[in-house]
Amino acid sequence: MLVALVACSGDYETSRRVGPGNPVTTPTERTVIVYISGENTLSAYVNPNLKEMKEGSLKLNDNDCLLVYVDKSKNDELPWLARISKGQITDSVSLSDMGISKKNEYASDPQIMENVLKYAFNRYPASRDYGLVLWGHSTGWLFNSDSIAVTRAYGVDNGINSAVSNEGKWMNIPTLARALGKMPHLKFILADCCMFMCMESLYELRGVADYIIGSPAEVPQDGAPYQTVVPAMFDRDNFYNQIVESYYAQKNGNDKNLDLPLTVVKSSEMDQLATATRTALQAVKAKQTTEYADLKNLIYYNYNDLRYFYNPIHCIFYDAGDFLLAKAPEAYKTWKVAYDKAVIKTTYSAKWYTAFAWDKFYGDNFTVTKERQHGISMYVPQSPTDSPYANHERDIQKLAWYYTVLK
Repeated sequence: MLVALVACSGDYETSRRVGPGNPVTTPTERTVIVYISGENTLSAYVNPNLKEMKEGSLKLNDNDCLLVYVDKSKNDELPWLARISKGQITDSVSLSDMGISKKNEYASDPQIMENVLKYAFNRYPASRDYGLVLWGHSTGWLFNSDSIAVTRAYGVDNGINSAVSNEGKWMNIPTLARALGKMPHLKFILADCCMFMCMESLYELRGVADYIIGSPAEVPQDGAPYQTVVPAMFDRDNFYNQIVESYYAQKNGNDKNLDLPLTVVKSSEMDQLATATRTALQAVKAKQTTEYADLKNLIYYNYNDLRYFYNPIHCIFYDAGDFLLAKAPEAYKTWKVAYDKAVIKTTYSAKWYTAFAWDKFYGDNFTVTKERQHGISMYVPQSPTDSPYANHERDIQKLAWYYTVLK
């Protein structure tokens, strides 16, 4: 990894700078911006990813526009926006160059995101469509938690350039949806961050992008292999397959059997999937002999508290199809029809990357099969007297999913 940490530092200072002005005159078919919220413990991975993006940009056409917004922990480098073209970072502008004046430049500030994206898309308008990569930390739909895991959805930013920590501001999913809703409609969102493919978040974001691509599980700190993912993002006819296949081809860690589950969701089908899920959950409830469902032996994608040995109340992100298949197999058949229309691609992973011990917190508690794994997670209500479910039961009510599916 030390070898990979090479000199992208100084890119902002040394590249050609332009001030705000009219849109670029070079025709652009698709504009994709990688929004890097890296002012946290991921800061060391920003430069290696920029290096990969430069390499990937060598395979782009002149009418492909790759942009990057960078906010990382470096006290002599303020956040900047630039284009990456032909292996070089060009046309760098600072927040002040973009006319954005904020005392603290938090990438997780929705106003910062709105202004950056507005400037980027106005400066580099696309004749065809737009894409967005969300780079950084994320914790699914969660708002907060009593566990040791600090959670707040997407893009933690500590607001102090010289500090490397995850103490700071996050952006919750409804706020993210509102910010993106003010932008041109997106062809896709690639979530290069953890646990993004939960139905609660996908439903919230269904109106801002045609396709959402990401993982229901933890994503390794080094993220996507952008040298291959960048050209895949600009594939005209098969981009989401190319993105997933390029990303999935990268094995993680020293265990060559450790894959990353990845999923593509067609957002226009999320309303039907929500309706089908509501019906299926009613069938589950009718079959239960207890008030809350037993969650043992079910696939989950994240364990969020190392202070405990396995306990279902610390899992949260259960595989949606696995839960319904186990609890109401007849209702699952109807649900699966809606699922197949919404989830248009998913990769099978018998085990996946995790910062925790796989055998202790995952592998001993369920068995993954192709039939059981569906690549999207779902919150299953549990007793609010069991910590941390008191917070989860409160916070889930801030999402549209609650009123459509759970209430």
